[in-house]
Amino acid sequence: MERRAFIKASMAFAAYCGAPGFATLFTRAAAAAAEADIADGGEKPFDFSILQKMASDLAVRPYVGESVALPETLATLTPQAYNKIQYDAEHSLWHDIPNRQLDVHLFHVGMGFKRRVRMYSVDAQANKAREIHFRPDLFNYHDAGVDTTQLVGQDNLGFAGFKVNKAPELTRRDVVSFLGASYFRAVDDTYQYGLSARGLAIDTFADRPEEFPDFVAFWLETPKASDTTFTVYALLDSPSATGAYRFVIHCEEKRVVMEIEKHINARKAITQLGISPMTSMFSCGTNERRMCDTLHPQIHDSDRLAMWRGNGEWVCRPLNNPQRLQFNAYADQDPKGFGLLQLNRNFDSYQDVIGWYNKRPSLWVEPMNKWGKGAIALMEIPTTGETMDNIVCFWQPAEPIKAGQSYSYSYRLYWSAQPPVRSPLANVHATRTGMGGFPEGWSPGEHYPPVWARRFAVDFIGGDLKAAAPIGIEPVITVSGGKINNIEILYVEPIDGYRILFDWMPESDSVDPIDMRLFLRTKDNTLSETWLYQYFPPPPDKRQHIDDRQMH
Repeated sequence: MERRAFIKASMAFAAYCGAPGFATLFTRAAAAAAEADIADGGEKPFDFSILQKMASDLAVRPYVGESVALPETLATLTPQAYNKIQYDAEHSLWHDIPNRQLDVHLFHVGMGFKRRVRMYSVDAQANKAREIHFRPDLFNYHDAGVDTTQLVGQDNLGFAGFKVNKAPELTRRDVVSFLGASYFRAVDDTYQYGLSARGLAIDTFADRPEEFPDFVAFWLETPKASDTTFTVYALLDSPSATGAYRFVIHCEEKRVVMEIEKHINARKAITQLGISPMTSMFSCGTNERRMCDTLHPQIHDSDRLAMWRGNGEWVCRPLNNPQRLQFNAYADQDPKGFGLLQLNRNFDSYQDVIGWYNKRPSLWVEPMNKWGKGAIALMEIPTTGETMDNIVCFWQPAEPIKAGQSYSYSYRLYWSAQPPVRSPLANVHATRTGMGGFPEGWSPGEHYPPVWARRFAVDFIGGDLKAAAPIGIEPVITVSGGKINNIEILYVEPIDGYRILFDWMPESDSVDPIDMRLFLRTKDNTLSETWLYQYFPPPPDKRQHIDDRQMH
């Protein structure tokens, strides 16, 4: 589960092994679709229909996951040595386009990246593709300790992935990166990477080990010099599924927007299929302080899961770093959007001059076709720090995934500081929690409360709250267990919003998670998005019950 450590070392995640018989498939699939094969270095027909045919043909063949053995000089690389290998900008894919706005650099295989990824350059007007061969002179090895004599003639090594740089700093500022398994990332105008997306998730929370599909080949269309949009095609392969993907990627001034069309073919029945999966990190924040014994007030790539449900309801679910693994599925039909957001962009909230968590982008998913019935799934994994991506989110179709069936999905991904849409109602600004149960007139720090309780403060901003205040703002709070009391509503001038305070008290010794739900209304009008939260009560021996004699 140490995923984030790999990302921070520019390794992403170790991919599944490569297939030595893969070239045969390319030849057979393309020949069936266009009466020609795709050979290394040869210019051959290519378009999205050929790729879809290739993926469907691959799905009826047995999965072969054996890797091509890496030369020893690459297999034994340390993360530090691997990071010293840099692509030579003079050999960048679009280097010969004058005044270009975009350029492509390739990642070297080695270390954990054992499966070769084949790379192709596409002439879209001619519907032709030509493979890019590996050769050592494409890279600068510096003092990485690589014996390049072992790499001469190894043109079957392929590459680990690629990144795209944007003008004006074509050799320094990358905005999109595909590296490891089916993982990819993008940035906003801060040029700070954060959470990751994936092409597909399989059995993330199931009665079997999670499966990590690979992007095993990419085709990149050559753009015009003035273009800030480019198109990438990808072939996905795994023991359970194959897929054909088309990414139309817009590198805008403030954000990156990806239009994704994918066609998935199930090799076998899949217990849990994750569509548009994303992976992030939450160690501690305003609501969860258990792991924040550092100089940093908060540590997270994302602070909430936001959902715009098919029925129009807006939901905010603050993230947790639980003490035990938690999986929740929020049922929906034809969702309008969802994402993992990092809305607090204030440096003072993080005080981090290495991670720069205040610059991490949010990621929003916008379905472009009907996704039917299913659920937005959220898995939260305990972590002791910031070196592990412990948050996973994806759409899970309700229909069982059967062997031999195909599925198509279209959606947009927005990598930006703010999501492209927000609820016009009042939004959740922050969630805080701490010791509760204080009688009127008592203050924390002076006394312990006579009974154990947990205090919650949920801040709402925006919408029509101020206009509704004279009529009366009503918090509607429901919980799956225990009881609620000591409800207060306070106007908070610094945020120009309202704070809802309440105590939760247990009615049993159960330590099962408590699901909480809160929204604001006045009479029959809803005033806010819905706040969802999952609280984990401590065991009975950790709950304080102090009588008057102890306090005096």
